[in-house]
Amino acid sequence: MKDTVRTEHLLSEEEKARRKASIDFARRSVKYEGVILGDEIEALNEKYINGVLTLKEHTQAGLELLKRNNTDG
Repeated sequence: MKDTVRTEHLLSEEEKARRKASIDFARRSVKYEGVILGDEIEALNEKYINGVLTLKEHTQAGLELLKRNNTDG
């Protein structure tokens, strides 16, 4: 089994800034379309910005959240 290294405390400030800029762009993009991101998505965004989640993990968790919310009634 491949060991996974958590990058939470290994990200440079430049990488955190790049991730934040990417998330900020996405926020503006969806807001332009009339969508306001909920608290659960924003929590995932913060985890991605801070290196708790990789881009792949962030995307997967977001998709799972959307699926769950779409089946809740």
